[in-house]
Amino acid sequence: MALTGAAFFTVLAVATVLTMIGTVALWSRVRGPGPLRWLVHGLMIVVCQLTAIAVVATWINNSYGLYASWADLLGTTSTSGNADAMPGPPVSRAQFNHGTRDGVLDTYFRGARSRLSGQVLVWTPPQYDEPAYRTKRFPVLLLMHGVPGSPQSWLEHGGMPGTFVDLMNERKVHPFILVMPVIDPGSVDTDCSDLPDRKVATWLAYDVPDLVRHKFRTLRGHSGWGVMGYSTGGYCAAKLPLQYPKVFGAGAALDPDPLTGDPSVLPDPAQRRANTPTELVAHSRARVSLFLSTSRQDRFSPPDAIERFLTASATSSVQVRTQLLPTGGHNYHTFAAGYPMAFHWLGAWLSAPR
Repeated sequence: MALTGAAFFTVLAVATVLTMIGTVALWSRVRGPGPLRWLVHGLMIVVCQLTAIAVVATWINNSYGLYASWADLLGTTSTSGNADAMPGPPVSRAQFNHGTRDGVLDTYFRGARSRLSGQVLVWTPPQYDEPAYRTKRFPVLLLMHGVPGSPQSWLEHGGMPGTFVDLMNERKVHPFILVMPVIDPGSVDTDCSDLPDRKVATWLAYDVPDLVRHKFRTLRGHSGWGVMGYSTGGYCAAKLPLQYPKVFGAGAALDPDPLTGDPSVLPDPAQRRANTPTELVAHSRARVSLFLSTSRQDRFSPPDAIERFLTASATSSVQVRTQLLPTGGHNYHTFAAGYPMAFHWLGAWLSAPR
């Protein structure tokens, strides 16, 4: 039974309810000397507490993606993460589960190019199934979570897809297909970079789009594809359009990690420079657009890092827009404060359904 699966969580929840009912029903029926009754009562309370804690811990793990599997939890997987050992069906056999809330579809597959496997959530706007749109293709927006985190973080904490629907109803953005992939397959963070043994950028720029194109009506060309992310996902959203301008035409980075790279993630200086947004934009001739937002109070996404990025972009062909919020820490409330301008920017640069 998978650690992050719905079946395991359901079993734990049912066990918690049953232990509580059993404790109440059997409490007064315990017989024997006083010390023995106290011991049995204590054990009954401990079992109730353990099952309740297990439910909460599993919910937190599923929301934030702290451990991807039992092997990951028990420390029996290699931290280098051998991509060849990652199982999963190919695109042609990937099946979407309709059991996720708010009409969000859920699947797990193995990329043909990266050989990485991971979860991908997909939401189609209401227009997708309307008769007037049946022959139209839709733009796609990849939503990238933070680390630690998981695709479900967008549903549990990021307000998606409800906030996006509200913006559509207010005519502040046109319909997109929202795609929420895991950005650290196997729980190995590379800042969405291609390393010799773990090609995460390839997973995001080729394998995930390949899955979505096969299963949904999507626009062709980079004018129909964009990325948006927060924290580490924001770092990736600033980086990937610069590295793959033929795939992504625009990106929105909300409170991104410092855009100069993280030595703890990529210790090798050459690898880090090759995957640092500020280095990439300084020499870019890509015709893409980027939106970057942070708060004056966010010490994990300092405004001066975005200012350095903006300065570096001056001699490039990249269109950059920035937003500096007056208040807010590194949290979902601050990320969401950037949604209206970010989606407006993306909608202005990426095509509407056609």
